[in-house]
Amino acid sequence: MGLTVVSMGMSAPELVVSLVAAVGGKGDLAIGNVVGSNLANIGLVLGISAIVKPLNVSGRVVTREVPVMLLVTALLLPVILDLRIARLEGLAMLVVLVAYLWFVFRTAKDEDEEVLGEYAPFAKYAAGLTPWAAARDLGLITMGIAGLVLGAFAIRESVVALAEAMGISELVIGLTLVSIGTSLPELATSLVATMRKEEDIAVGNIIGSNVFNIAAILGITATVSPLPVSPEVLRLEFPAAVIMSVLLVPIVRANLTIRRAEGMILLGTYLALGAWVLL
Repeated sequence: MGLTVVSMGMSAPELVVSLVAAVGGKGDLAIGNVVGSNLANIGLVLGISAIVKPLNVSGRVVTREVPVMLLVTALLLPVILDLRIARLEGLAMLVVLVAYLWFVFRTAKDEDEEVLGEYAPFAKYAAGLTPWAAARDLGLITMGIAGLVLGAFAIRESVVALAEAMGISELVIGLTLVSIGTSLPELATSLVATMRKEEDIAVGNIIGSNVFNIAAILGITATVSPLPVSPEVLRLEFPAAVIMSVLLVPIVRANLTIRRAEGMILLGTYLALGAWVLL
């Protein structure tokens, strides 16, 4: 759920902001928003969540989901090397997304008995779900996503106007203010999941969101409107995203737990990389 449904909903603000930016000729804002959100998801969201309460990580996250996130991040490099994401490349990224979703759903039944047992109460609830209850739940989901989309428009318009008045570049706007703003849903979701001892949703939400940000948001945005890529993305922003993603590997492999001290390392690294890029 965290890797798919939750991360899809949480990526709605990034999608709206990037689409609006790309159609409006602000490609740097669209790219900066996606790369900055991936940085914020790991450093800010996972870091703060782990500081609030240490996160237990399932073995599957270590052996499969994190490597998939690293692979999708690495695949972005040949796409942006020519400083442009063309429509064909956007479509190819969407194909990667579909393959990823098929893989996740196809292997869901291979979970161990302990994990599958967690879903027994939900299966019983679903079996007795009335049409009215289903419509209510669907309506709540739709309202929630609509709220995220409206919030994304508000963030884009207000933050961009403020930052442009201060003379800050679109890339920096997207990488900092906009990406932090669009990552707030992930932060709220992960914190709630952490406090409810549903760490798999908290971690899966972040990993799935990072995959969606690259494969879905850049894929859809580039398909609608090809994106120019600033040289600074190759020189600064993309390496920063790779560093943050790679840093997550030894942390989640150690005792399958993201402890408070490691949360502080993630948050500190995020702040340091942000300062490096800004300077």
